Amino acid sequence: MKEAGLGPLQNGARVVIIGGGPAGTAAAIAIKKLASGMGRQIQVTIVEEKQFAGEQFHNLCVGVLSPPIAEMIENDLGIPFPRHLNHTPITGYVLHTGRRQIILDGAPEAEPSIALRRVQFDAYMLEAARQQGAEIVTARVTDVEFHTDQVVIYTNSAPLRADLVIGAFGSDEGAETFFEQAVGYRPPAALYSIVTKYHPGEPAMQNFGQRVHAFLPPNPFIEFGGITPKADHLTINIAGAALNIHVMDDFIHLNAVRSALPNLENAGRIKPKDLRYFKGRFPCGLAGKFWGDRYVMVGDAAGLVRAFKGKGVTSAVQTGVRAAQVILKEGISANAFKAYQAANHDIISDLPFGKAMRYFTITAARMGFMDIILRAAEQDTRLQQALFDAVSGRRSYQLILQQALTFTSVRKVLAALARQLAGA
Repeated sequence: MKEAGLGPLQNGARVVIIGGGPAGTAAAIAIKKLASGMGRQIQVTIVEEKQFAGEQFHNLCVGVLSPPIAEMIENDLGIPFPRHLNHTPITGYVLHTGRRQIILDGAPEAEPSIALRRVQFDAYMLEAARQQGAEIVTARVTDVEFHTDQVVIYTNSAPLRADLVIGAFGSDEGAETFFEQAVGYRPPAALYSIVTKYHPGEPAMQNFGQRVHAFLPPNPFIEFGGITPKADHLTINIAGAALNIHVMDDFIHLNAVRSALPNLENAGRIKPKDLRYFKGRFPCGLAGKFWGDRYVMVGDAAGLVRAFKGKGVTSAVQTGVRAAQVILKEGISANAFKAYQAANHDIISDLPFGKAMRYFTITAARMGFMDIILRAAEQDTRLQQALFDAVSGRRSYQLILQQALTFTSVRKVLAALARQLAGA
């Protein structure tokens, strides 16, 4: 028996979604699509304070969209994947450790990841939600209030009343605070990120190619860094638990980073003072109480991402669709949302493996052991594939560890260690 008033949403119900990024817009589009197929009219309102159109702000997400993102958008949401946006297919990676590097390319027949401007993608998704019938309110949410029969969402424009509120606010600290006070929600553990852009010119961009350069430096403050090619520029980013502008300056001055950045001689720089840094956070663990009566969190707000390499946009769309299915088929009570947690078992069950790999990789990089692993991978295609899958986010960490921890791979790592100790 469904809890009174908390069963599947019916005709005339209203959903308010806080956040107009990929998780929020995917949830909105999926609700409208599924409800229409069931013969129900559900009012969906997205509250988003940023204006994506016109690219008036900088999104801190690097913007690499991993498969099966295109298939999900077209099949689950029923809208075209925005191939018309300026984008760069990512065909492979160059993984750098303290003293070594290795090229990691996927299978030629595999669908590439896509690097694009997140603000353009977000604008496309928000407009698609509008075209599907969602109302877009440009405002900032200031508080939420839960009652047995409704949720009141306060904004700096006008209050909204809803049967259900969906949290798609990413790592917004204000939204985290008022949900924490209202329902006991606990934000996920997070890492900091600093991002900047470098424009080396069109010829240099063509020479750079379609590989992302990923870095595992021995710097104790940096967990990983990257240089990602976009249509007309390179995105440079670092992540770690304690970052500031000096850490980013040090990263850009690393020999491996400067060697990877093109056209420095002709540009006569790249000086940190010439770059604009942007700082933010992204989750690296699961949130607490991310669902309950009349509310559910999706995407980053729920911490439903890969624990080390976020794959955030793909997970955001996935969790938005899954939330919509539960809302319309199971209900909007805490008990009904157990089905939402079960639907995300693939993400949640992999978090401990991702956390273990994260701590191992950080420790190994700082001790110089990742140099040895790369040396072994040069002679082991299975280990190369495991590294590619880990960097690209193509497979679960559980499967990656099973693939990497074979007798042959471990033996080759030990042999590489012996050669290094012998000075060979």
